[in-house]
Amino acid sequence: MKNLGQMMKQAQEMQAKMAEMQQKLSEAEMTGASGGGMVQVTMSGKGELRAVKIDPKIVDPGEVEVLEDLIVAAAADAKAKVEAHVAEEMKKLTGGLNLPAGFQLPF
Repeated sequence: MKNLGQMMKQAQEMQAKMAEMQQKLSEAEMTGASGGGMVQVTMSGKGELRAVKIDPKIVDPGEVEVLEDLIVAAAADAKAKVEAHVAEEMKKLTGGLNLPAGFQLPF
């Protein structure tokens, strides 16, 4: 029974650390850029879009498609940074434990 008690305690500690990490992720912000920084997209650590910044020099009504592509590219860049940040935080939380591919934690 001692092992079960230890396992329960470890599970509770992991749950508390997970809640703390989720809070930190919601506060973290990553900015992705495209077009040499002319389009920037900022996302939370949970992947929520927070801001879009567009350099007025590239706003040309005749080239809306280019601007749309730059926004998509900046969002992809920001998302990649968010995913890398989440992976690093998970590595810290799990002590480097490699979780199975596709393993999703609640966030």
